[in-house]
Amino acid sequence: MVRLTVDLIAKSKKHLKKKRGLSFPEYLKTLTHLHFSSKNIDDIGDLSMCRSLTVLYLYDNQITCICNLGFASNLTHLYMQNNNIPRIDNLYSLQKLSKLYLGGNRITVVEGLEELHELKELHLENQRLAPGEKLHFDPRTLHSLADCLHTLNINNNNVDDISALSVLKELQHFSAADNKLLSIEELENVFGFWPQLLLLDLSGNPVCKKPKYRDRLITLCTGLEVLDEKDINDLTRQFLINWKASKEKKRNNRMLLRPLIAYPLTNDLNTGQDPLPGHI
Repeated sequence: MVRLTVDLIAKSKKHLKKKRGLSFPEYLKTLTHLHFSSKNIDDIGDLSMCRSLTVLYLYDNQITCICNLGFASNLTHLYMQNNNIPRIDNLYSLQKLSKLYLGGNRITVVEGLEELHELKELHLENQRLAPGEKLHFDPRTLHSLADCLHTLNINNNNVDDISALSVLKELQHFSAADNKLLSIEELENVFGFWPQLLLLDLSGNPVCKKPKYRDRLITLCTGLEVLDEKDINDLTRQFLINWKASKEKKRNNRMLLRPLIAYPLTNDLNTGQDPLPGHI
């Protein structure tokens, strides 16, 4: 077991070189970046002396709980991918957090981010889920991120429905590759709420095999620059937009020119005359 504490920092040769004559407590107060990736760390201890911390690297460890970070009110970047974290928790104090990396853990619900109103990037790809499990989204968290989140990565999480994500109206980069998305109509409904979308990756989903999949998304997301890791040039986009407009115009013209169906009229009830024999 390895616990991340100030004592562990004190033993790090990398940090000893950076002290530059400061006492260790003084050095901890000035520390802005902390690198402890791939150190077999399974727990976070008391780091409250590191009050200037802005970037924390803890990826590729054995951490099972996000804890003891309440002191880090200046933290902007948190890298905790490839650990054993089952739940997003104890982040409410990190109100300056801009980028959060939690890919490769055991998270089943996207939750606990209601206070992070500065969060721009959220990376949750490749969760190690139980058979038949998929990644879920807490509506409270989604609504709290609606005005700030620009990048969302949920690759390879057995996701088959993203309708709840439509509230994320500021999204610019969305990656949901290698999931189970099937309905292109559902995608169109969601993407219609994302006018800022620039990069979209849905490769490896069943929906990619639908007829005109790429054409339909390019004409819908008019600002899209990259789809499934392939650039979209302006000429292709304009051609598809013109083609769609021409198709809709032809359809509307056919509706206008459709002949009226003539129905036989009788005056039996309007003239007051007796009906002819056989018309009763």
